[in-house]
Amino acid sequence: MRIMRSQEQWQSIIKDQQSSGLTIIDYCRQHKLSLTSFYAHRKKLNVTQSGFIRAKVTHKLSLKHANLRILISVLEMQRLPSQIQSQLHILLNYCESLPNENVC
Repeated sequence: MRIMRSQEQWQSIIKDQQSSGLTIIDYCRQHKLSLTSFYAHRKKLNVTQSGFIRAKVTHKLSLKHANLRILISVLEMQRLPSQIQSQLHILLNYCESLPNENVC
């Protein structure tokens, strides 16, 4: 069943999504909203997505493996299959166990 929402309701929904820390896809899934409707109303209301995302520091790491960890984080954000993510983490753990920092 289609739910009709007012312009004010869509403004509130869009603002809530932006402050939720969730991606638009995850927010819409969680709130059972149509992605097409969300994007259409966002465009209609002339609301743009901020270029910034909220980040949370989960742990500190040494500089010798920082680039590899950043690469893995970026790849995870692109929603790689979990099997590939697992393999990347195995590679990272292997690299961290090596004595020579220039190997990985």
